[in-house]
Amino acid sequence: MAVRQRAVSALPTLLRTLRKEPLKPRNHAHVNALPSLRRAFSLYDQINLIDQVPEDQLRFQGYNDTGFTVNGVEYEGSLLCVGNLLMSWKPKKFSEITADSLSIFQIVRPIPEILIIGCGKNIQHVDPELRRFIRSTGIKLEAVDSRNAASTYNILNEEGRIVAAALLPHGVSS
Repeated sequence: MAVRQRAVSALPTLLRTLRKEPLKPRNHAHVNALPSLRRAFSLYDQINLIDQVPEDQLRFQGYNDTGFTVNGVEYEGSLLCVGNLLMSWKPKKFSEITADSLSIFQIVRPIPEILIIGCGKNIQHVDPELRRFIRSTGIKLEAVDSRNAASTYNILNEEGRIVAAALLPHGVSS
């Protein structure tokens, strides 16, 4: 437990360090920026009420067919995000998402209020057994394409809600 606490406490410093290092451009993959979905609440649409987002908060900034850009760092493959923790995730296609691949939600605390599954390029139907498993943990489930899943994660995370995301790369079609 002490090792985990040290790792979690070192995360903000690691993220600040990674942000300061310039990214090396990658020629083989085009990165698509996620649209800003922050809401403006003024008559002139010039005031952003979600301007003071903490530096150690995860934010998806882009995606391509093989991965995602999170806080300026490019990640290849599937990702699992719980709160502000980011992990590589084993499933490579939607059919590999099982209760076993999401078993971390049986032990993670605090319990996220929602799990957003990014299905890849298209929305997929979630198996009723998997849906029952997620409900049994006390978490709501939403399955959308990976682009919208990343954007929704950003919004809910910026609002301070406890949210989780399980994302397949956008290039996955089934």
